[in-house]
Order: sequence, then C-alpha cells, then structure tokens
Amino acid sequence: MKLKKKAKIILLSIIVLIIIGVAGIIFYKITSNKPAVKETKVLKTIDAYGYELKDNKSKKYKELFKELEEILLETEVDEEAYVKKIAELFVYDFYSLSDKTAKTDVGGVDFVQASALENFLVNAEDTYYKYVESNLYGDRKQELPMVNEITIESITPTEYVYNNQKASAYEIKLNWTYTEDKYSDYQSSATLTFVKEDIKYYLVELQ
Repeated sequence: MKLKKKAKIILLSIIVLIIIGVAGIIFYKITSNKPAVKETKVLKTIDAYGYELKDNKSKKYKELFKELEEILLETEVDEEAYVKKIAELFVYDFYSLSDKTAKTDVGGVDFVQASALENFLVNAEDTYYKYVESNLYGDRKQELPMVNEITIESITPTEYVYNNQKASAYEIKLNWTYTEDKYSDYQSSATLTFVKEDIKYYLVELQ
C-alpha cells in the first residue's frame, strides 16, 4: 500500500511539473512575441532654455523646433516670435493624438509652467486624452487626429498675476485644422497665456 501511495505521489509530482513546464513555455512564447518598446532618444537640445527634441516627434514638429532654435540663437531674441513659435509647438504637440502611445503620453508638457504641470496632466488625461488607447507595441487600431495647419489670430502683450506678483506675459489666440475632415468636431481653437520667468516663457493658462 505504501509503495502504491508513493507511486501516486511521484506520478502526481511529475504531472504538476509537466503542467508548470508547459505553462512556462506558453508564457515565454507570448511574451517573447511582443515587440520591444522603443526608447526615445534626444536628438537636439536648446541648452539655455532646456528645450529638447526627441526622435519620436513627427516631421512637422521637428520643423517647428528648428524654427524655434533659429529664433532663440539670435543675438537679440524676438520675444513675440519666440512666444508665437512655442504656442504653435504646444498646439501641434498637445492636440495631435495619433502619435501618442497612451492617454498618459500628454503632449506640450515642455512648455507648461512647472507648478501647474501636475494639474495640467490630470485635466488632460481626464478630458482630451481620456479615450486614447495604448499603442506601446504599435498595434493600435484606433484612429486619432493629427493637427495640420495652425493660424495665429492675435498676440497681445499683457501682465499676469503670478506668485502674487505681476509678470510680463503674452496672450495668444490660435486656431487650427486637422489632417482629415472627419476630426472637425475636435477642438480647433484656443487662447494661451505665457508668462516670462528669467529668459524663458511658460504656459500658465489654456482656454
């Protein structure tokens, strides 16, 4: 009887080991077939201002970034031209969803004032980015908008109360189109307010 019990225990152990082995092989095949998540690389940096251009940005964004770099490398920076360009970059990056990997991959963050960034991200993820599906492995089927042409309607020098102090600012109104008419129901205009800190302008208000 004892020998039979031992044989049953051994047989059961072998079966359990086989099941674990098969499960391990299946898990390995599933996970190994997933393409690796591509890490982004920094292509260019505008050192004095801390702006970075990453390799996952679109051709259009890279062109706008180059234009920003040219403005900021002038001996005397044209501040109005500077603010116009970062407003375009923000609109293009924030409102283009097709190139985003997930709802947490919010665009335009490079231009948002640091103390407002957390609230900005929460609002973005709860509203405009709420239904963006994950595309970490490049297999998303969801169709999403891409900004096409941006038009600056007006730019107005102003003052903005910031940290209980008045600061130099610009209010800029823009509208834009998308690459396809089917996205015409998406937001297509905004008013942005940029405040100056040291040499750099930051987005502090988006309407």
